[in-house]
Amino acid sequence: MEDVRLIEVREEIMADNNQVAAGVRERLRNEKTLLLNLMSSPGSGKTSLILRTVEGLKGGVRLGVIEADIDSTVDAQKVAARGITAIQLRTGGFCHLDATMVTQGIDALAANDFDLIIIENVGNLVCPAEFDTGAHKNVMILSVPEGDDKPLKYPLMFTICDVLLVNKIDYLSLSDFDLAALRKRVLTLNPRIKIIEVSCKTGAGIEDWIAWLQKEVEAFRLGQGSK
Repeated sequence: MEDVRLIEVREEIMADNNQVAAGVRERLRNEKTLLLNLMSSPGSGKTSLILRTVEGLKGGVRLGVIEADIDSTVDAQKVAARGITAIQLRTGGFCHLDATMVTQGIDALAANDFDLIIIENVGNLVCPAEFDTGAHKNVMILSVPEGDDKPLKYPLMFTICDVLLVNKIDYLSLSDFDLAALRKRVLTLNPRIKIIEVSCKTGAGIEDWIAWLQKEVEAFRLGQGSK
């Protein structure tokens, strides 16, 4: 009886993706373009944050956007209406982007024309956290209506991110959301993460987000970008 050969397909897929992702990071670092991967649940405010970011940067940063959805071009249309170059990637059922998909978006954008490219990943707190897109920075949004227990349920997402934006803080008075408990849970998972409280509706806290983003973009312009 012959031995059965076992092939770990998931491990091979991840290894291949990680290799492509490393190439994306190096390519854009050489082009002095910061690639940012924005993740969250559906409806927590990714597109709204991008639109606030466009306003906050005030044209001082050459910005391109890669939108990802299973279907529809509605988010890309909203961004393009603000005069920003946007590419829509239809994932056709995939619940996340991987590095190969991102490469297609970057090629379509002509990345060397931009200081900053923001990926709006598919709305999901599970799959996007597992696949390296090649981004230099990972950013996630958690909205107040989602609850402060999400770090307990989706620890990987909070572990891999450089920034957590707590959005819809204008709803705090209507909720039992505990900011102190959230901070403790998140920082236990990821002591290096930066937590910024914002409201894309009112604009509260957006200046802190813009300040962080401008600092990172400038570092890449000077060839000092991390990762």
